Amino acid sequence: MREEWRDGTTNRDLMKYTLPIILALLAASAVQPGTALATKPESNKRMLDITLACAPVNDLYVALIQSGYSCRRYGTAAEAFDRAPAGSAVMLLADRFRDTPMAETSESINDRRTIGHKFYLEHDAAVNSRVAVDSRILKWERVVVSSERFAPALPQFRILMLPDCRLVKLSSGLPLLELARVAGFDTAVYGLPEQALPLLVDHTNPRRGRRDLTIEAATSLSQFRRGRFLPSRDWATLWERLLTLMCPNGPAIKLNVSPAVRPAYSEADKLPRDVERRALRRGMNWYRNSGLLVSPSHVDEVAIALRAGKSVLPSLAKTAGADGSHGILEGFSSTVHSDGSQDPLIALRADCCAEAAMVFALNAYLNKSKTGDPIARNLLDYVFTTMQSGVRGDPKHPAFGLIAWGAVATAWETANYGDDNARTILAALVAGSASGSDRWDKPLLRALLANLRTTGTLGFRGDRIDIPALEKNGWRHYHESATVNYSPHFEAYLWACYLWAYQRTIYAPFLDRVKTAIRMTMDAYPDGWRWKDSVERAHMLLPLAWLVRVEDTPEHREWLSRVAGDLLKTQQPCGALREVFAGGGGHLHAPASNEAYGTGEAPLAQVNGDPVSDQLYTTGFALLGLHEAAAATGDPRYRNAENRLAEYLCRIQVRSTDYPFLDGAWFRAFDYSRWDYWGSAADFGWGPWNAESGWGPAWINAVLALRAKKTSCWEFTAKSRIAEQLDTVQKEMEVATPARFPALSPE
Repeated sequence: MREEWRDGTTNRDLMKYTLPIILALLAASAVQPGTALATKPESNKRMLDITLACAPVNDLYVALIQSGYSCRRYGTAAEAFDRAPAGSAVMLLADRFRDTPMAETSESINDRRTIGHKFYLEHDAAVNSRVAVDSRILKWERVVVSSERFAPALPQFRILMLPDCRLVKLSSGLPLLELARVAGFDTAVYGLPEQALPLLVDHTNPRRGRRDLTIEAATSLSQFRRGRFLPSRDWATLWERLLTLMCPNGPAIKLNVSPAVRPAYSEADKLPRDVERRALRRGMNWYRNSGLLVSPSHVDEVAIALRAGKSVLPSLAKTAGADGSHGILEGFSSTVHSDGSQDPLIALRADCCAEAAMVFALNAYLNKSKTGDPIARNLLDYVFTTMQSGVRGDPKHPAFGLIAWGAVATAWETANYGDDNARTILAALVAGSASGSDRWDKPLLRALLANLRTTGTLGFRGDRIDIPALEKNGWRHYHESATVNYSPHFEAYLWACYLWAYQRTIYAPFLDRVKTAIRMTMDAYPDGWRWKDSVERAHMLLPLAWLVRVEDTPEHREWLSRVAGDLLKTQQPCGALREVFAGGGGHLHAPASNEAYGTGEAPLAQVNGDPVSDQLYTTGFALLGLHEAAAATGDPRYRNAENRLAEYLCRIQVRSTDYPFLDGAWFRAFDYSRWDYWGSAADFGWGPWNAESGWGPAWINAVLALRAKKTSCWEFTAKSRIAEQLDTVQKEMEVATPARFPALSPE
């Protein structure tokens, strides 16, 4: 309970605090003079005794009109005060989304206090440089309901999201909303820290009661739609409660607001017959319209930023010439700015480039293009000429054939992640099949053999092997080691690659070690797995499905059934896969304190049971795994689960006309209970509103394309001629071809 005044403010103190505030707000809130009143309502039953000073495009005003209410609105604060009836509510709203600059006024309202108006006053430091701004940088703070004033709809400690903004310093009073670094999914589970910043304050003198209501906001809260405040329904509820406080004797208030960024369909909408084709088309358009393809004019800017250690840049203006020749950026940061924008994540990752190429190539294939998509070709050429070059292009170097984590910056060029190599390989195989080209067969086989020769005797490669370690130890050190790594997130897709390569080349080493590793991993399942979560189970489906393709045995089918069955225990009636994490040795840890929030990689849930799905790490790979499992086994359980998941993903695809750079993307988080983009934002790099060009979202698009052609990834790539390159690449890598695993020649 925090209903008491914090410093015993008196009525005289209140005037001392609020008069400068109101004067500043008059300057901040004044808009074009002479604006007409709102349209008169058909019935006084929908008339609110509220006078707004705001622009006609203000989100709150628009929401009221569209919801069937009417109120007085004027273009300046002075007009609002002059014409507001005594005892009514006056709301001075700060307009951030305006085409014209703010006009200013210096009229005093000291005398108007005697009229008995109720006041709602909000600031926006972005448009009024005359007000004092809190100097602290807001990065991890979220909005917390700190009072019981809005209960039960918004209980105390409920968490909301406000885009990053500059706050005006508020004087003392009763805090209704505060900004604080807090852990939790939708509730501040560890309470509010002492460093909380007041966001919405009630300055009402308790002795005078509601007739003297004065509420002040430290930033513009009325622009909640285009500002992308979340959860959308909770902010509408907050405004309903605030308006009811302002107009207690008026009609019941229910706002109907269509979010600026919203799911493509509601949970109850009847879907069009071609919904998957539509989702794929919009997904393809997102790649073209997002501005993530690097244009020639941005190459140097991105490179300078990457070498300086930056991970994001302000939105890059879309320019001509972005044809894939310079790669594609990783995606969009989860941070939402006050204007609704999100900064691009500027990493030039091999996996994202290849997975984006796969989407472009599949789209051209579906549209029966005879020449394919040049962007797909350019992206793959960029990967194999940029990230398989240097020491990785030197047959005498132990890193020969491996694919770098990314380009340009040393940290990205140094690392060799097995899982990233695997997804790059798989995506390039699909893209090559879609374009009917063997253009990348040789570099792909090099990558397969390079990863295989750094895989240990038991079939595990470990998370990553960097260039300095390879130069120190040589590849034979890893080839002969008894590495054990029960982490399908890092290992499973390489196993899938090896199974695929064995089927196409009949090169026994691709199969031998994989079978050992998969058996050991299933013997250790589930308690011995490193993460024991949805991420690991989703990734394990693909190699288990393809192991059935290679050796269809009851045991292999049982392994697949066991992992899939455990994953599908979390599938919801709407088709979502509820995210489950286990902690332990995994890297996704829910924060154990407010201080731990935002300090590492974290799940979208605070506790298991939070109603959230993860489109970055889980659902896209689960969709692929279920699709391949159904094709490999003919088991209707997998097909039914796949169909439900595909429908869910089509429903939650991002739709936005206000922010076209997001239209057609998939955000990492979706709360299927609220039916909104929501989750714990504790992850320090890839939060709920992260939108990737690769990873899960790319595979969602790919599987939708494969479903459209009624084929599987295994079957679609079956005509690959990669085996024709085996002798040549073996000689390059000094690999012999004995019956057992080859005794590789000395380095």
